Amino acid sequence: MLSDRQYMGDEYYRKTTSAYIWVIAVLLAAFGLELILLSPWLGASGAALVSQLPLTVGSLKSWRLWTLLSHSLLHSTANPLPVLFTVIALGFIGRELEPRLGAGRFLAVFGGAILSGALMWTAVNWSHGGAHIGSGAGLLGLFIVLAGLSPHLEMGLFLLPVTFRLQHVVYLVLALDVFGLFFYEILGSQAPLGLTPSAHLGGMLAGWLYARFMHDRQGLDGSSGLKLPSWTLRWRKAKPTAANRPASSSGRSTPQIRAEVDRILDKINSEGFGALTPQEKRVLDEAKDLLNRH
Repeated sequence: MLSDRQYMGDEYYRKTTSAYIWVIAVLLAAFGLELILLSPWLGASGAALVSQLPLTVGSLKSWRLWTLLSHSLLHSTANPLPVLFTVIALGFIGRELEPRLGAGRFLAVFGGAILSGALMWTAVNWSHGGAHIGSGAGLLGLFIVLAGLSPHLEMGLFLLPVTFRLQHVVYLVLALDVFGLFFYEILGSQAPLGLTPSAHLGGMLAGWLYARFMHDRQGLDGSSGLKLPSWTLRWRKAKPTAANRPASSSGRSTPQIRAEVDRILDKINSEGFGALTPQEKRVLDEAKDLLNRH
């Protein structure tokens, strides 16, 4: 029966998406490689290689544009807590968020937030230099998206029996980063705990832009994507009325519904749940309703 298939269960999407696991693996592998390259055994040769990856004003002036992304692979070797916190937080966020975005969009938001954070850091630090490493901007970009989709979702501290709503954590992080930006970083001083507020705010901005304008919106081609302002779309045809709107899947026969659901599930496997159009999502909902009635 259709209801016996794995994809009709609530856990299907979680089991078929694991891009966040690969991100965690890459970050841990990069940290291990960084430790090896900076070890006394390799001497100056290893350090010279690592020095090509951090984001600096000088690197951009020298057209080493890859540092806009490669800096996210590096973390402080003197203190492993930042990279450990990052991978643990990625596990929490990825487990909740990736099934809703799909692997492709999850990675795109992560990479876009890293790039946005790098550009924001560069703008703030152009005059007084410095170096930036870490993937905090990407992490916070994903966190903003998750908080936007599930603001009342609760998270707990590692060892304390205390929970907070995501939206409250966002307000706290935002306040701390704004404070650090204006009272430390803009003045050319190092923010407490080695944080980079400008990069964090850039990543959060990218996450907010995605959640506000791109998630679950219908683009010009009918797929989920960036929705243009209404004043740019006046030339488009009016939306179909109830009289000429295509018939819903509830009017189809059971074999037709099964065939359509199979096609949609193939698309989910290859592109992720976030790639579905609103019509395809309605087909899945109607198929579940039909099964519940039987």
